Amino acid sequence: MFSRALLPILAALAAMIVPAEVSAAPATQNATAEAAILSPLSVIKRADLDFGTLVVSGAGSAVIDPVTSSLSTTGGLVPSGSSAHPARFTATGSKNAVALIRLPKNPAVLTRVGGTETVTVSDWTVDGNILRKIPVTDTFDFYVGGTLDVAAGQVPGTYAGTFSITVQYP
Repeated sequence: MFSRALLPILAALAAMIVPAEVSAAPATQNATAEAAILSPLSVIKRADLDFGTLVVSGAGSAVIDPVTSSLSTTGGLVPSGSSAHPARFTATGSKNAVALIRLPKNPAVLTRVGGTETVTVSDWTVDGNILRKIPVTDTFDFYVGGTLDVAAGQVPGTYAGTFSITVQYP
């Protein structure tokens, strides 16, 4: 079938296809491992949210603006005095890191002291962006406002309740 003259050529080709022992050096590549370690976040309440004293002649709302610290009212609410102000918080964390301020998702129920009547605070607002870059001083202040809804014929008294603010790394 094959001529004897082709056998040396075929043997040489076979040797090229199936090499004898291969001795290659292993390949190595370094990679870097890293981790960002952050200080724990903390938040301290410096002042409560206070809608001040309101005279009620009908249903309405009172809004605290956390940027200007001003109170505005609608409907049958009239402010009496000037003690209204937003809540104030101080947060601490790792400098140059970003912190996320989480406002309440649901209304807070305020109950009349010594009674069962309620009003609600909702539409929570903050004095700027909810994402804050923590300055080199490791602390920042922020203010929180909201909307107080009062019904017509609301029983007079002092109403109080709580709400939660969370600060976290995103």
